[in-house]
Amino acid sequence: EEGKTTTTSSIMYDIIRKFSSGKKINLSMDNENKIQLESEKSIFHLNCINSSEFPLTDENFNKNEFLIKSKKLLKLLNKCKFSVSNDETRHYLSGIFLHQTQIDDKIFLTAASTDSHRMSVSKIKLNEKVEFEPVILPKKTIFQLCSLLEDYEGDVKISNVKSKIKFELNNSILISKLIDGKFPNYIQVIPKNNQKKLEIELKLFLDSVDRVASVSLDKKDGVKFSLTKDMLNLSVNNANSGDGKESLSVKFDHDLDISFNSRYLIDVASQLDGDKIEIFFNDTSSPALIKDPSDFDSIFVVMPMKG
Repeated sequence: EEGKTTTTSSIMYDIIRKFSSGKKINLSMDNENKIQLESEKSIFHLNCINSSEFPLTDENFNKNEFLIKSKKLLKLLNKCKFSVSNDETRHYLSGIFLHQTQIDDKIFLTAASTDSHRMSVSKIKLNEKVEFEPVILPKKTIFQLCSLLEDYEGDVKISNVKSKIKFELNNSILISKLIDGKFPNYIQVIPKNNQKKLEIELKLFLDSVDRVASVSLDKKDGVKFSLTKDMLNLSVNNANSGDGKESLSVKFDHDLDISFNSRYLIDVASQLDGDKIEIFFNDTSSPALIKDPSDFDSIFVVMPMKG
């Protein structure tokens, strides 16, 4: 029978998830304040409110739309989502900054995020210039969008109006509020004179940092890089739990000691596509620039730790 009502999605989802799979579920309404869910020997009555109370958005998004391939958008979000800030006081950093950029005659949709200790920037080429105001996409929206995009091959239609953005997939529409604020000028944070290049096998590096960092109960312990010609010594020293060290053969032409939060390095390295990682240094106290030789459209900046 036709009808409509509004009830709490999280409770309903949780109940239905716990019913035996493959069994029939009956939904019925005795009155407009209660919906009944029945399956096998379970009966639930959930409170409802009138469907006219449901806040449907009435904005006209159709003025400026553009299409993007789902996997490209997913890549963009994945490359940036781990650098989003958790600091509630600086709300303008707690999302991904999405905006249109132009290099020569090429147009890009560019994403940037930073928590002021690290930064991710990634871009994808657009076929043409689009009508798209710069936006800051909230963290919750990013994760919801990623889970929708994981299971979807095809085009995503994006349009934004004032303080909202809309993503349309084949059978889903996600409309989200945007973060109101000004994203900082991230371009000036990208190191310009990091000439000391470290080149290393990605898996080797990832596994090694992960192992050495195991001795640290507190991720605030830095993993120390002692670099000499073609040799990287990694070490972690924790007063309470012990220490660990490991040596790796690398390509490097200088001497340098520098420390990083291991979690930051693992987050970046886990998002690289190729089989190598390149890290460019300036000195002990300057941020490092990380690149993926197989993806020229993404860069990462990580601040070193003091001491």
